[in-house]
Amino acid sequence: MSGQQKSIPMRDSPNGAASTATSTATSKTASKEDRHFVTALARGLEVLACFRSSDRALGNQEIAQRCRLPKSTVSRLTATLTRLGYLTQYEGTTKYALGTACLGLGSAMLSRLDIRKVARPLMQDLADFSGGTVSLGARDRLSMIYVEHCRSSAAISLTLDIGSRIPVSTSAIGRAWLAVAPDGEREALLEQIRELDDVAWPRIRKGIEQGLQDHGALGVACSFGDWQKDVNGIGRGFDPGNGMARMALNVGGPSYSLSPEFLLNEVRPRLLEVVRQLESTFPR
Repeated sequence: MSGQQKSIPMRDSPNGAASTATSTATSKTASKEDRHFVTALARGLEVLACFRSSDRALGNQEIAQRCRLPKSTVSRLTATLTRLGYLTQYEGTTKYALGTACLGLGSAMLSRLDIRKVARPLMQDLADFSGGTVSLGARDRLSMIYVEHCRSSAAISLTLDIGSRIPVSTSAIGRAWLAVAPDGEREALLEQIRELDDVAWPRIRKGIEQGLQDHGALGVACSFGDWQKDVNGIGRGFDPGNGMARMALNVGGPSYSLSPEFLLNEVRPRLLEVVRQLESTFPR
């Protein structure tokens, strides 16, 4: 990576906090610009994407709030998705959970990520050395989603695992991904983040700018208490090659056991070496 800091354009209406839901306005804009865009399909996928790993079940009202869609629209979507097996309805309730059809899609996608097989032993060694957790993630909307996750046997670990989502804007892994994203893709994503919270955006923007600068100068993006006040982490973004999307690798954990000094002085060189090995594994 170059040491040159990537700039983030300022607007009159900044915003901030990351969310797993995509603004409905984005879908409306896309549908106007592209006659091939199927709005109903996009809304159905938004319903599926709003479920988080911590959710046991969601009702139509909760889904409507997360997707910013009318409840009547959500009711039709959940009924259709249930008939197709992508949602399952809890018997005797009006709540839904992801169905087995989603499991099939997820399994097919994960099976294509050959990098997980190569990365896991390297990640486990790094987790054991650091005493924290090591995660490999890819971006999904305004979140980073973990596709592989290793923890030290000695660590008091965060309650995260494969499939967990954390915000792009405040996490080390998200800032690392932003550092290697193409300029146009990064700016479009930041525009979506701005639209969520005008008040928080100046603070979020400052953290992202610092993350981009750190990634260029130190080789890693940092998040020391920015995502959660008692969590520290560093991350490195990279292109795994072989037709896979850009990803990021991070090391993180409780701030009382993973100080910024330890992460930067001791863990950072090992993290960079793991990423170097992953980058050299697959053809570009």
